[in-house]
Amino acid sequence: MTAEDEQRDGAPARPTTRRALLWTAASVPLPGVAHLRMRRRLAGWVILGTYLLGLVALGVWAISLGVRDGDALTVVAGMAVQSRWLLGAMAAVFVVTVLWMAVIVHSWVITRPEGAALGRRVVGGAVVLVLCLTVAVPSALALHGGYTAYTTISNVFGGPERPDMPPHDAADPWNGAERVNVMLIGSDSADNRYGVRTDSMMVASVDPSTGDTVLIGLPRNLENAQFPEDSALAERYPAPYGFDGLLNDVYQAVAEEPGELAFNPTAPDPAADTLKQVIGYNIGLEIEYYAMVDMMGFRDLIDAVGGIEVLIEEPIPYGVHGGVLEPGLQRLDGHEALWYGRSRVASDDYGRMGRQGCLIKYVADQVEPTTILTSYRELAGATARTLTTDIPQTKVPAFIELADRVTGEGSMETLQLSPPQVNTGNPDWEAVRSLVTVAITGEEPEGDELPEDASEEPSDGTGAEGTDTEPEASETEDDRTEWQEYTGLEEPEPADPGRQVGSDPMDLNTLCP
Repeated sequence: MTAEDEQRDGAPARPTTRRALLWTAASVPLPGVAHLRMRRRLAGWVILGTYLLGLVALGVWAISLGVRDGDALTVVAGMAVQSRWLLGAMAAVFVVTVLWMAVIVHSWVITRPEGAALGRRVVGGAVVLVLCLTVAVPSALALHGGYTAYTTISNVFGGPERPDMPPHDAADPWNGAERVNVMLIGSDSADNRYGVRTDSMMVASVDPSTGDTVLIGLPRNLENAQFPEDSALAERYPAPYGFDGLLNDVYQAVAEEPGELAFNPTAPDPAADTLKQVIGYNIGLEIEYYAMVDMMGFRDLIDAVGGIEVLIEEPIPYGVHGGVLEPGLQRLDGHEALWYGRSRVASDDYGRMGRQGCLIKYVADQVEPTTILTSYRELAGATARTLTTDIPQTKVPAFIELADRVTGEGSMETLQLSPPQVNTGNPDWEAVRSLVTVAITGEEPEGDELPEDASEEPSDGTGAEGTDTEPEASETEDDRTEWQEYTGLEEPEPADPGRQVGSDPMDLNTLCP
């Protein structure tokens, strides 16, 4: 049929190859317009109407999330870590992509001129292929991202639901608890050394209603850890002396004999689960969850988010090759951030504990949700390789909301169970529990519950026998800080960032430059 015949029958004449390609290209942003051009009104309006309604529905959904929950990105992130939402979204993307490409191809089929030369047909086919790829490539990236997230979540949070915890309630994910306590463990292992050492141990105690957080730092060299009376560890290491190694040896001791020593030998990581409960028993907290990151994995995680900015006030030597983190505002990559948190050159265990607390603050302050979205591949890879946790997948969305509340509304304080607050060689665990209770609740304990080094003796100008003392000596002693009393140094406070001194928790904004 000729063009004149088509026009005579009421059908539009087919456009030239160039115009046909333009109409086909217009079907990428506006599917169905080529069908309307060729007077296939029913098909055109169905395709275009469905497309526009879908866009409107997505817009209304996004606006409703922001209005209802305040932060649509946080809600979407919470949905993106649930397998059912991920699988549903991946299926929807696949179906829409296939239908969209079918519309593009059919738009070319109904608009291309008949009897065109071979060269024009080849060029037209190539252009249509490119147009299909403009839809297929982003969709393939989205599907790959969804698959990466799905496998990562399944591997990291894919353990069975814990029978020791109440069933998950999305309306009240914390079961009415006033605090959510999570054990944060930094493990250190190497091919040239035996076993795993948990050199970094902190308990994050979070108020789920306000986001206020207390980081309780435990030195790796705490001794005489105690165990519940009915446990195999208590039988192996009975009171009053308790464990005969350092606190960072508990994990490896259990890992070597999980069937005999673990509190729950069937847990995915019996040693980490036992360490969580041992620390909770010693500091008087019920710790519900743990998250353990290998130190080298921490380096990869920092690299994945593009590094973090740190204000360094004094040079920090690190490594075995004489490296130095120079003073000033520095953007540290993963390797440098790792050594910022673990260097003990010209410092000690307690100084690096303080810097580790600062690192947590810096990451919480600086890593934005948009950064996570743009770095999801690297983050997912590093997370799957290095993170182990007993947080079930059903709780992950609640943790995302809680983390958003911590960084957006809450304060962050630290309590370090290190000298002079605590004698690490012979800790008074009753006094330690009192310190932790005060740090979390703010309620003052009885005076005799405080560690001797942390309590403040009132000075009324009299000696032990009630006799007058020299005013000058009393004034000089009163002027000395707790740090000076503990160390005998002239400096009124420690030079290490994040180093807390005293029995009261301190704001990380004050301690961390």
